[in-house]
Amino acid sequence: MSVVSKIENVLTNAERLNDELNSFLSIERESALARAAELDAEPGERLLEGVAIAVKDNICTKGMRTSCGSQILHDYRAHYDATAISRLKDAGAIIVGKTNMDEFAMGSSNESSAFGPAKNPWDISRVPGGSSGGSAVAVASGVVRASLGSETGGSVRQPASLCGIVGFKPTYGRISRFGLVAFASSLDNIGIFGQTTKDVADVLTAIAGRDERDSTSANVPVPHYGSTLGNDVAGKVIGVPRALLGEGVDEEVRASIESAIANFESLGAKIVDVELPHAKYGIAVYYIIATAEASSNLARFDGVRYGFRAEEAAGLREMYFKTREQGFGPEVKRRIMLGTYVLSSGYYDAYYSKAQRVRALVKRDYTEAFTKCDAILTPTSPDTAFKLGERSDDPIAMYLSDIYTVSANLAGIPGISVPCGLSGDGLPFGVQLVGNFWSEQTLFELTHAYETAFPLGAKPAVFAE
Repeated sequence: MSVVSKIENVLTNAERLNDELNSFLSIERESALARAAELDAEPGERLLEGVAIAVKDNICTKGMRTSCGSQILHDYRAHYDATAISRLKDAGAIIVGKTNMDEFAMGSSNESSAFGPAKNPWDISRVPGGSSGGSAVAVASGVVRASLGSETGGSVRQPASLCGIVGFKPTYGRISRFGLVAFASSLDNIGIFGQTTKDVADVLTAIAGRDERDSTSANVPVPHYGSTLGNDVAGKVIGVPRALLGEGVDEEVRASIESAIANFESLGAKIVDVELPHAKYGIAVYYIIATAEASSNLARFDGVRYGFRAEEAAGLREMYFKTREQGFGPEVKRRIMLGTYVLSSGYYDAYYSKAQRVRALVKRDYTEAFTKCDAILTPTSPDTAFKLGERSDDPIAMYLSDIYTVSANLAGIPGISVPCGLSGDGLPFGVQLVGNFWSEQTLFELTHAYETAFPLGAKPAVFAE
């Protein structure tokens, strides 16, 4: 089959399902087919030759919409490609559309999007998770095999769990952040969704590596991550922090995690207990540091240089106020105000400075734990996908959706979620593995072995056959 035919099929499925799932904010038919025709005319053997990729709408794509799920950028088109995008293109991938997301990546359900929520293909009355919900849905519904999202506190791994697919966050610095619209710069990562671990591994191989335009990107060699999939995982040591499997975890999720532990043992892995004593402070620390950095990063959206500008303002100061009042949604405003508060005079030492010290302790806990194990296993999310609107009026309950994911972002270490079960009402959930710095290959070997031996064995109700 020609690349044009394959991409035409992807685009048709994306358009057909989008009214129901709202996973795409734009479907780039013209540019995708033009690129497919070029690949048909000059075929190659690049790693992602002709592979359709969906991209979260906070990653810059030249000439395409980059709205960040916000009214303040609703008609903005990027003037350049993010490094991850240019590397995807160099590897032969085709960008087929930009996906729905929580506004400026602030949310755990995709409900703060200014363009309506994406919907979970397993049950469209439920959330897909967030903030990268649209990218997760595009993969889970079978439209594409892989997509890009972004992670600040679990925004790839959590929706991957709720949508029954693989979701991966790299070591901080493994993928360039150039062209990723900033939320919290010390926590942000570009992440990857895939139908399988191999899909994720191939995309990471294509986009990882040092980038002179991102000073935080690391000059660490990039292996071919897919080359060791299928390696025997016998003898790998997996740590389990038992204290984190207690209160607050859905009973079906807990039972499935215990089964996952037994399944890894059956594959030859050794299970040991580890302690992460400061993990319980992760949510509090995260929501201080992330909001503080957001209040600074989002100051640039003022109606002067690009994006939405409020009309009928009497002067510059009033234009600033009206633009940000009308352009930002409630969740973004909440986080800007929280961040401004914790950075303000008299509160900086009490909140932000203390949070940074606890962050160092969280990182130290992981460093000590990895002297005993190769990876640490937890649930990805404490429960399955909740109903749309169920937590909209309870931000604390919403924030706790990320309780198992934020610590990896605070520490800067890689993490991956792989499907491990279905609830009694047919909703998927995942098991999470986090590893030491630059241990992505080990994580992929473990999750590939797991998904091969224990496949989910079910598909969503809405799926592109």
